Amino acid sequence: MYGIRDKTLLVYFVESESLSETYVFTRRWGRHHDKEDIQMTYQPLAEVRKTLRVKWYRSKVDHTTLRNLSKRSDLPGWFQAGGHLALWLLTGSAVYFFWSQAIWLGFFIALFVHGTVASFFKGTANHELGHGTVFRTKWLNKFFLYLFSLISWWDHFDYASSHTYHHRYTLYPEGDRENLLPLEPKLASLFVLQLFTINLLTQPGRTFSKGGFIAAVICTIRSAFGREGSPDIPSQEWLASLHTDQPEEHKNSMWWSRMLLLFHGTLLVVSLATGYWVFPIIITASAFIANWGSYAVSMPQHCGLKENDPDFRKCARSIKLNPLAEFLYWRMNWHIEHHMFAGVPCYNLKKLHRLIAEDMPEPRTLLGAWREMRETWQRQKTDPDYFFDTPLPPTAKHIPAEASDILESSIGELAPKGLKIHSP
Repeated sequence: MYGIRDKTLLVYFVESESLSETYVFTRRWGRHHDKEDIQMTYQPLAEVRKTLRVKWYRSKVDHTTLRNLSKRSDLPGWFQAGGHLALWLLTGSAVYFFWSQAIWLGFFIALFVHGTVASFFKGTANHELGHGTVFRTKWLNKFFLYLFSLISWWDHFDYASSHTYHHRYTLYPEGDRENLLPLEPKLASLFVLQLFTINLLTQPGRTFSKGGFIAAVICTIRSAFGREGSPDIPSQEWLASLHTDQPEEHKNSMWWSRMLLLFHGTLLVVSLATGYWVFPIIITASAFIANWGSYAVSMPQHCGLKENDPDFRKCARSIKLNPLAEFLYWRMNWHIEHHMFAGVPCYNLKKLHRLIAEDMPEPRTLLGAWREMRETWQRQKTDPDYFFDTPLPPTAKHIPAEASDILESSIGELAPKGLKIHSP
């Protein structure tokens, strides 16, 4: 089922990696065919917070039940965060063992598995830890957040600002450009090759990401000096807007970037000086190796869906995964449920889904989600106003409550200090 996008938004263009054409997407001023005419201008985020009020639809859940689902516990937190770290240490030890024995086939197989595990640190593990909902003990959330961010070159300070806006204004581009639609579900040959080896060359684009390894290092160096990339790059324009809006978090981001460079630079120098050159591969580059799994399961979150709609069932997508994939993905495959009730810990999202299943669209399979995204993208290349309009079951309700209480609208401990005083 496809629909028409709201044409009151901004004009922008997308260049496909796999094709030579430039697709011009109409938003505010009608159709443009000259790249020079296209401008990407938005209100300052301080103004957005004053003027944009989204009355989100949330499925009805008994308050006591929701409070119980929102309870944090150290035991499942240790299973999730500690288990993921233990798996990374185990696969990293296997890489080191095969390297030390010069068993190169085993080395590359172990490295592929190690990278697959590590790639879920970046933007996945630190996402849920950033919400502060994994552990009941607060310092454990912080400890694992800093650790996973250090390993994966992740800037959790900038991300806290970005992701707060993402939850409050999901796919309303004036207030959320963490994922700026349309997104291409890429399957170009060079890109796929990098997904199954090492992601070296991918550049920052339309999502909150530093790109591949080379671009990530460059972005981190730039960030250490308080700078962003070209405003013509959507993710860099978004960063600049966030930095203007949250200057204290920008300062924290600068210091964190310097810490990343110091840690990974020291590791590289010491490893080369001692002859243990394998450690930068095991640690520094691990989150950029074998990114195929994290890319496959995270791309369906919002790709091809509807902007400017106050119904998370229309602007987010939940998918079914096997238990191992769910574990590595920190249960974020239940993505509609996460957006509806972001204060619910990841390990309770499946329970939440079962409670509100009659009010929700049928979760897609991973293959079905990718088929849906690819078909939508093909249509968008000729008619950029198309989007996939997720069908809802006959039992679904559509009228939002008059007001969401604090528990329903909670995003955990995500919001930085400068955004905590503003109501969702």
